Amino acid sequence: MSPTPDFVLALRERIGHELLWLPGVTAVVVHEGRVLLTRRADTGEWAPITGILEPGEEPAVGAAREALEECGVEILVERLAGVACTDVREYPNGDRSVYLDLAFACAWVSGEPHVADDENLEVAWWPLDALPPLSADHRARVDAATSGEQAARFLG
Repeated sequence: MSPTPDFVLALRERIGHELLWLPGVTAVVVHEGRVLLTRRADTGEWAPITGILEPGEEPAVGAAREALEECGVEILVERLAGVACTDVREYPNGDRSVYLDLAFACAWVSGEPHVADDENLEVAWWPLDALPPLSADHRARVDAATSGEQAARFLG
């Protein structure tokens, strides 16, 4: 399975590497004081579960879909934790995108976490008080989702 949705590939055929504005979701999955993180194949960095929404897909539904596709787990999306725009992301092939990211606080329901696609190298539970190094925007999403506060605008 390609990490790039078919609709984005179709757009890229028409516009090449031009900047795309895309809706994204982050699922911060927590269970028993631990957060589920993936080690991304593209950067090697640890991150919460992320993905691009399909056209017309409800954001919470997309977050649950990404958790199942990437990690083989079923989750309960509990609340919107934060909203932010990312910086421009430029990929090795020259594609450029900016994401409007909706981060959700989620609870694990079932499934043994495992690498379920080619987007990740590892999947693991991490204690909230002993997280691996995370990028500033991923750390902000985890913090927003685990703080218990209302949805926040976090720096991306």
